[in-house]
Amino acid sequence: MKEINILVVDDEKNIRLTLSRALENDFNVDLAVNGEEALEKIEEKEYALVLLDLKMPGMDGMVVLKKIAGIRPDIRFIIITAHGTIDTAVEAMKLGAVDFLQKPFSPAEIRDLVARVLERDRLDEKRADEYEACIELAKKNIGQRHFKAAEEFLRKAASLEPKRPEVFNLLGAVAEIRGDREEATKYYRSGYWIDPSYAPSRENLERITDSRFSGFKIDLGEPEKKEK
Repeated sequence: MKEINILVVDDEKNIRLTLSRALENDFNVDLAVNGEEALEKIEEKEYALVLLDLKMPGMDGMVVLKKIAGIRPDIRFIIITAHGTIDTAVEAMKLGAVDFLQKPFSPAEIRDLVARVLERDRLDEKRADEYEACIELAKKNIGQRHFKAAEEFLRKAASLEPKRPEVFNLLGAVAEIRGDREEATKYYRSGYWIDPSYAPSRENLERITDSRFSGFKIDLGEPEKKEK
């Protein structure tokens, strides 16, 4: 898979090196320390995937995301974050960024998520009779900004595995993208009722029903970090 180019954009040297070392055996990995350098590299080379930290000095990561998505809408993104709850996650998802890598992460977690993101575009819709395939097909459509199709795959997943909280959490996130707070609340509550210990649904329900609700933070629940 060495012909696949990946760009890592993060101002922290140790994060850049960790990601590079985890991926360099299978991919061509380039590094950028800020948004300006990232945009220069995007103009120079074809990248399949960008791992992007939204919290950087200088050009804000969301600005970088918008610019890259505008130039190269086919590029896939993995957002690097220090928290399970992502600032401006709704806006990021609108731009096709549905995958989040939460610090601290292991090389195995990095490789697994990158592989799933890259394999998603080749996923056959004929496999939509399997729960995990439906979830990945939904994320594929979110990445392509096809939110209606994403909802259809998520509803299919919910019909296949009605006791899995993850799918209801994602349905809630897509409802927020559409601006339907009431429906999002319904889905988050369903996920919470199925499994009160599933942190993403619980935290999203608490957030969206809070009187101080801002509409800008969503816990997407991936990769899920087990509570200690």
